[in-house]
Amino acid sequence: MTTLARATLAAAPDPAPTPDLESTNCYLCGSDSARPFIGAEDDLTGKPGRFSFVSCDECTLVYQQPRIPLSGIKAYYDDDYIAHRRHSDWGIMRRFFERSMDRLDASKEDIVARYVPLGSSRRLLDVGCGAGTFAARLRRRHGVEAVGLDFKELSDLPSFADVEFRCGLLYDHDFGEERFDLITMWHFLEHDYDPARSLRTSRELLTRDGRLVVEVPRLDSVTFTMYGNRWPGLQAPQHTALYSRQTLISMVERAGLEVLEYLPYGAFPAYFYLFTGAAFRLLKGRGLNLKRAIIPYAIGQALLSPLLVFERRLNLAMQTIVCRRAT
Repeated sequence: MTTLARATLAAAPDPAPTPDLESTNCYLCGSDSARPFIGAEDDLTGKPGRFSFVSCDECTLVYQQPRIPLSGIKAYYDDDYIAHRRHSDWGIMRRFFERSMDRLDASKEDIVARYVPLGSSRRLLDVGCGAGTFAARLRRRHGVEAVGLDFKELSDLPSFADVEFRCGLLYDHDFGEERFDLITMWHFLEHDYDPARSLRTSRELLTRDGRLVVEVPRLDSVTFTMYGNRWPGLQAPQHTALYSRQTLISMVERAGLEVLEYLPYGAFPAYFYLFTGAAFRLLKGRGLNLKRAIIPYAIGQALLSPLLVFERRLNLAMQTIVCRRAT
């Protein structure tokens, strides 16, 4: 076993039965005609099960088929899920984790600030907010009135002391007459069980001059070509759909949104996919221990830093789309 594999191997998960699966049609066009695309495992946690993605014959969207029912997917978002972790969960690596999260939230802020002037009169809805650090940052730095929404109950996390938290699905919440100047979906849409409905709901919740910012992994990217069925963007079974540039644009346009700008990068660092894809190849489904991986991760990042300077031009892993209500 290589040094990287030894450093990053997670404890073997307890055996668990694969939940019953359900069939679904294409999220984009509704067609039930599709062909096999790729198989994937939960390489991040090492939980058992192998899941299939298909490519729609009509619109080419790649989506998981069959899938775990919504009622059964929560087991894959346990307390170890990275977006839900408390800072204290990282032990002696807490400072490294905090710096990484601060840089990520700062990158998100840099993107949204280009399209929405941030201030106390602005209202933010962060869909799939996880631990809520981004919403808390905009609240703290700009006085933005912020709401975070996640399907897992996370209201006891520190970030929600000054941020309103909503638990559940976006389209099941009644926001009344409230309208948002900014709605963000940072790595949410690829998890969504009804992305078209979520996007239509977001359209209705935007102010006339409001902006929707969506970031997802990019299927037609360098890292997918490199890693194939070990590509971190597969993250089965949590990821229900995989978006190329064209299918992401089609998805938002069908929801009545106008694309203002498409960015071939995201706030989330593409290097994470370069590193974890290599680790997944070595570990072959046995799970990645993120605490143990931090030192090899930092070393690799330093070695690749000359390449990462050009991340925004290289189509490595991420994509971001900025939208408004179509007239």
